[in-house]
Amino acid sequence: MRLIPAVLVALLASAIGPSAFADTAEVKTQTIVEVKKKGAHCEQDPNCFNRYHPAIKPVARAKPGDQIVVHTRDALDSNLNINSKPKDVTAIDVNLIHPMTGPIYIEGAKRGDVLAIKLVNITPNEYGYTTIIPGFGFLPDLYTEPFVANWKLNRVEAVSAEVPGVRIPMNGFMGSVGVMPGAEEVETWLARETQLAAAGGVALPPEPTSARPAEICGPKGSHKDKCLRTIPPRENGGNMDVKQMVEGTTLLLPCFVDGCGLFIGDVHFAQGDGEVAGTAIEMGAVVTVETSIRKGMASVVKQPMFEGGSQIKKLEPDTFHAVVGYPLKAAGEVPPQWTYLDSAKIKPLTNLSNDVTLAARNSLINMIDWLKTTKGLTKEQAFVVTSVACDLRISNVVDVPNYAVTTICPMNIFDK
Repeated sequence: MRLIPAVLVALLASAIGPSAFADTAEVKTQTIVEVKKKGAHCEQDPNCFNRYHPAIKPVARAKPGDQIVVHTRDALDSNLNINSKPKDVTAIDVNLIHPMTGPIYIEGAKRGDVLAIKLVNITPNEYGYTTIIPGFGFLPDLYTEPFVANWKLNRVEAVSAEVPGVRIPMNGFMGSVGVMPGAEEVETWLARETQLAAAGGVALPPEPTSARPAEICGPKGSHKDKCLRTIPPRENGGNMDVKQMVEGTTLLLPCFVDGCGLFIGDVHFAQGDGEVAGTAIEMGAVVTVETSIRKGMASVVKQPMFEGGSQIKKLEPDTFHAVVGYPLKAAGEVPPQWTYLDSAKIKPLTNLSNDVTLAARNSLINMIDWLKTTKGLTKEQAFVVTSVACDLRISNVVDVPNYAVTTICPMNIFDK
């Protein structure tokens, strides 16, 4: 190789200029739109809301292809910390659920389009929690006392002094992500949920207390009787809690308003399919997504869909223990999910017909008993483990009358 004299190198550098020798980190290829948190809680943050209504205005704008970086709060907008105790759970204001960051106006998107949202990255906070809130979760009749597991988080795993001997790998995803409903959707969804409540079902009507933004959804808000709660997921996405929506997957949502009104919140460090305790490993996080628009596709994508590739494979355990459940119960028992039906037929039966929910309950309770016996966990610890790491899977919906649900628990989460 022919060497270039040092003096010639110096002359070339002088002629070309220092920018030609910049570090590769200085090369920029992306447009970044960042939406940060402001203040300690949603109440102080103009970029935060916890109800749905099209009157809530966008706080930022982004173009398709931009890297949208969103700073999110924990699902309960809480004051919990690494030293929190069960008594702190009872002080939580459930009307604050869920603080969302946004909405973000996506330029070029119109009602009738589909917004494709690709999850690029999640950077977790250092602290997360899993709570048992009395009256909430899949087994409210069996868990009537508060509990909290405080987790130390990094990009690899979560550990908790309240659940010793357990390490939960990070498989982060957006527990809540969605788009704003239009006025037509607000009326339709309120009507069907009001009908369900009148029949005795569980439905959450508008609640102005602690609602944000206060000027729209609060007690004196302009639309206080129309602002939808964020707890149930709907056609606009929202609180779906689908653990398979990990980095690399793309969520598809129909747009109901021009600009779509993208929002993100309730990020989970990890979760089992079912989130049975009512919470996963909840955390604040910094989330990066990238959007694209599929014009006119809302006539086909009428509710949330998502797509991806091989990244879903890493969610499957290397070793596991599984429990198969059937729709069985004790005579005289009416599990809480059926009380609103007010049916005299259910109570004396020990077997229900074609019932996935009861099969899931049967499977989960037996898995909890197995974890208590074989892993030395308390009742509360076992419930937390099933909520953050074990998966409820529908195994069959054809073998009448005993549809089957299987609870699958990874064994590699336990210290040897």
